[in-house]
Formats: sequence, structure tokens, C-alpha cells
Amino acid sequence: MSLRPVLSAAVGAALFLLAAPAVTVAAPAESVTVDAVGRIASDGTVTLSGTYRCIGDTGPVFVSSSVRQNSGNTRHGIGGTRAVCDGAEHAWRNTGKVASGDLEPGVAHVEATLMELRPEGGLPLPRFHAVQERDITLAEG
Repeated sequence: MSLRPVLSAAVGAALFLLAAPAVTVAAPAESVTVDAVGRIASDGTVTLSGTYRCIGDTGPVFVSSSVRQNSGNTRHGIGGTRAVCDGAEHAWRNTGKVASGDLEPGVAHVEATLMELRPEGGLPLPRFHAVQERDITLAEG
């Protein structure tokens, strides 16, 4: 067996690796999460929470959340939290009141959105940084 093909393959692989671009560390990804458990009080007050991370804002950024239960199409907006877009992970917590009987303890579907109101031509237009939807448990309390 000739050594020539093996050496050629090794040299080719080394040249390929040397020519490959340097690996750079990516900036932290923007994200929003929803905690697995939310709270619902007897008066209809709902509290949802999670974490977020964002970078590069030019306008105000908010974490908004909504919840729906069963197979219904009605979403209930649950508060909004002002976000700080410094690349670090932060906690958010939104509280809002829904009409009595609209929601109850049990499984619910939550959507959290990290959205910026970016000034474009004098108007604040939405720019979505991140969205998460997930099923959670609404616990009494």
C-alpha cells in the first residue's frame, strides 16, 4: 500500500482546517420563557412569570402575556412588564384580573411576547424580539 494517498489526504485535511474561518462566540440569543406554574386567586387575579433576555433596543421593550383555557378562542391579557435589553437574563412577572369564572385552577395555555415599540418615521411600530407559547398549570392562590 502506498503512503502517497494517505499523506495527500492528511495534507488536504490540514489545509482545509487552516483555511476555515475562525470560530467566534455568538451574542446571547434573545428569548422569553414562561414558568410552568401560574397563580389564580379567588377574585380572578392571575399572576404569570418567567424570564427574558434581549439586546439592541432603540425604543421601549415590554414582556406581555396572555392566557386561555380549554379549547376556547378567548385570550385574556395579563399585564405587561418593562424590559431591560442589556443581554442579561431577567425575571418578569405580570398580574391582571379576569372576569370571575372565565378562568379556573388547572391547565391553561400561555403566550409571552418580548416586544419593542421602535420609532419608525415618527410612529412606534412593533418589533418582536421573542415569543413563547406553552401549557402551564394555574394553581389556586
